[in-house]
Amino acid sequence: MPVRKSTETVLTCVLVAALALTGCAVQVPPAAAPAPGPPRPSGPPHAREQDGRPAPARIPAPPSPAPARLPGIGPLTQARVPDGTTQALVVSGDNPDGNVITAVLYERDRVTGRWRPTAGPWTGHNALRGWTDEHTAGDLRSPTGVYRIGDAGGRLPDPGARIPYDENPLYAVSGTGFLGEPLEGSFDYVVAIDYNRVPGTAPLDKERPLGDDKGGGVWIHVDHGGPTQACVSLPFENMSELLRALDPTRGPVIVMGPAEVLVE
Repeated sequence: MPVRKSTETVLTCVLVAALALTGCAVQVPPAAAPAPGPPRPSGPPHAREQDGRPAPARIPAPPSPAPARLPGIGPLTQARVPDGTTQALVVSGDNPDGNVITAVLYERDRVTGRWRPTAGPWTGHNALRGWTDEHTAGDLRSPTGVYRIGDAGGRLPDPGARIPYDENPLYAVSGTGFLGEPLEGSFDYVVAIDYNRVPGTAPLDKERPLGDDKGGGVWIHVDHGGPTQACVSLPFENMSELLRALDPTRGPVIVMGPAEVLVE
């Protein structure tokens, strides 16, 4: 009996080996799959709460939209900007009686309606005695308000302006300013501000629809290092940049006055 049992065991081992050599395999029933447990948290350890549950996904905050109103401009001033205007030079005075200004050029996106700065800030001057809502000839104050700016000129050749440019030797100027600074070159580049003038004419045009007593000839021109009679002045390189940037299809305007008034 012991010999027979040993022989059967040997024969069984030989048979299994032979099946393996011929490419056949002994089918072994698969082990039963373990019962599903609770889902395991994914992500790095620092992204999980202490109890093992996934932490809520962090959604980045959307970028802040550009302002719908011109920066530094209040609702009353903004209401004076024409609806079709998408380009504005904001000239902000340091105080109602001051003669130092900061200027920034803005453009309004035609799809979103938001304003964004495209040039500046630039520093320059306004009139010697500051600003006024009721400008008169010789008061040495710049008129506050919102005005069209669409005509340019100067003693120097056109630097690449898209608005009409009038090159003329009559833009030459001499003498000294209020601080004794030379005025020569102040009108090398000018942009007419449509205060008491006929739009669409050269800056040198003398017609005054409101009458001569209301002043006129208010321009943006090259800064000479001191206050002006009534104009706004910017450094030469900024004037050149402004002339190339003003786009007549955007209906450009200038928004000008002391900062504390513009915010109204």
